[in-house]
Amino acid sequence: MKDREVIEAIRDHPQGYGLDGTYYPTAMFLTGIDVGRSNETLRGFTEWLVVRRGELNSFYWHKLVLLDLFPDMSLYTWRSPEHLTPEQHQQAVEHLFSLVLEFLDVRNSPQELGRMYTRYEAMHAHVGE
Repeated sequence: MKDREVIEAIRDHPQGYGLDGTYYPTAMFLTGIDVGRSNETLRGFTEWLVVRRGELNSFYWHKLVLLDLFPDMSLYTWRSPEHLTPEQHQQAVEHLFSLVLEFLDVRNSPQELGRMYTRYEAMHAHVGE
């Protein structure tokens, strides 16, 4: 299966993959998929999210997805199931899949991917100025 097909299958049938609709297990499952595919599926996802947000930080994509959806959320206990309400878990999981699928379009376009990395590098060049 191609990456998009795998992500869509997981999104459409999470229970078939042992997922319960909460954010942290879903994010970790996608991390496992990525690792199993030699870190090729989500390579550049963190950088893409940083560019999309327009703000450098040291967060990995797991937290950036939450910040994109809930900008004022404290991420201190983000891994705890109680950190989000059931509705927030649903929103976060839907948002995660939406972002991953959007990113795959960028990742699969050499021109778009190059532009994204150029913007990312430009953001880093301005640090310390």
